[in-house]
Amino acid sequence: MLRNWKKWTTAGWRLVTRPALYLSLGFLCTGGFVMGVLFWGGFNTALELSNTEQFCISCHEMRDNVYAELQRTIHYSNRSGVRATCPDCHVPYQWTDKIARKIAASKEVWGWMFGVINTREKFQAHRRVMAEREWARLKDNNSLECRNCHLFESMDFAAQSPRAARMHAEGLGELGLTCIDCHKGIAHELPDMTGVPGWH
Repeated sequence: MLRNWKKWTTAGWRLVTRPALYLSLGFLCTGGFVMGVLFWGGFNTALELSNTEQFCISCHEMRDNVYAELQRTIHYSNRSGVRATCPDCHVPYQWTDKIARKIAASKEVWGWMFGVINTREKFQAHRRVMAEREWARLKDNNSLECRNCHLFESMDFAAQSPRAARMHAEGLGELGLTCIDCHKGIAHELPDMTGVPGWH
């Protein structure tokens, strides 16, 4: 038994230390580990840099349109000094949800490259399509990004106006609605809603 163990140990040590053509397996494993750490660090750094407001408004399409609109809302400036940035509302916090959102958003790069909304006129012409796409995404994930800050369970209905308290209690509680069902246009101008049921 001891002889077999010694034999396997010796064979294993030779495998790790013997050159794999030019380099030992141990060196290749260590090098692979180091390269993996460097890749992961670079990937995560790039992910976090692309998850900042500065990155979001680095193109004039966002800076001159939706960011300018955001600056006029309570999400940008308010009595408590808590400000929502682009990623707070458009990118989930959880890593897996964030990666899925980044992959889905990668098609927006094509739109930027081909100038789909590079003028105010083009932006306005596409506003409804973009808004409806975002509303559908928020509806599908139960307004996940809204709920990063606004928890239904933590709402103080007594501090809300009677109408807001009633709507929250009925809508979120009994009707099973989600934030975006009632709060479209909360941070950006609404598109032309002509023909949409329930809009005047």
